[in-house]
Amino acid sequence: MENLNIIIIGVGGQGSLLASKVLGNLGLELGREVKVSEVHGMSQRGGSVVTYVRIGENISSPLIENGEADLVLAFEQLEAARALPFLKKDGLMIVNTQKILPMPVINGTATYPVDIEEQLTARSGKLLMIDALKIAKEAGNQKCVNIAMLGVVAKQLDISIEIWKAVLKKTIPGKLLEVNLKAFTLGFTQ
Repeated sequence: MENLNIIIIGVGGQGSLLASKVLGNLGLELGREVKVSEVHGMSQRGGSVVTYVRIGENISSPLIENGEADLVLAFEQLEAARALPFLKKDGLMIVNTQKILPMPVINGTATYPVDIEEQLTARSGKLLMIDALKIAKEAGNQKCVNIAMLGVVAKQLDISIEIWKAVLKKTIPGKLLEVNLKAFTLGFTQ
């Protein structure tokens, strides 16, 4: 695996931080250098959470500049649109189809954009739109959206699924492991 720059973006409570921890542990399991940085913007009130994960050799900074992300993993559509500037020209964007209305939309001072998928298609090298909420519910817990999305990521990367599952077992607490492994496997089969 070459150097890999990943942006994870979502809304507070969607599990962006756990996803970044899994990816960081994956990089360590592969014997690579890992840098992770998190940006919390009112995450406890449904605001954006952005995580940078860099895996590779000679990684000096945890931050990813515009146009440098190989992969953007977005847990919500509007957040995906916000992350577009980070994506490389030929980069991969994996987006959960879920829409979580921000407060300005809820209180009527703004409207949720209707053309997000078209924007993403026009500006992504490769776009995968996934109903990760449906997958998580099928696995048995709607809070597993993040791990279902990682299953989709795993299918795109040339890393053994056994390594992924070993990392999940090391990272996720025992009582939540089974449902998360199921969500991961269902995501991988998409």
